[in-house]
Amino acid sequence: MTDTTGPGTIGGGGSTDVLDRELEQLLNGELLDEGDHDRFSHYVKKEKILQSAITGKAVRALCGKKWTPGRDPEKFPVCPTCKEIYEKLRDE
Repeated sequence: MTDTTGPGTIGGGGSTDVLDRELEQLLNGELLDEGDHDRFSHYVKKEKILQSAITGKAVRALCGKKWTPGRDPEKFPVCPTCKEIYEKLRDE
């Protein structure tokens, strides 16, 4: 019997195994193409996000990406470069 309520399923129906595998490859850097930084949530200081919301000015993420935040970061996986840099900073 297949579990239709756990990870890898959508709404108890079709499997998302292929999407999960592609996401894992992206996170491992296997499928990164030009522009893929737009498909990630990036680490930025909270005060910079607030300042950007007020002024409309762009922010710079730990990985170097510069953009004006506007999308819900919960909808995207974390940028692997930002995550790596953040973890190194935490360990210091």
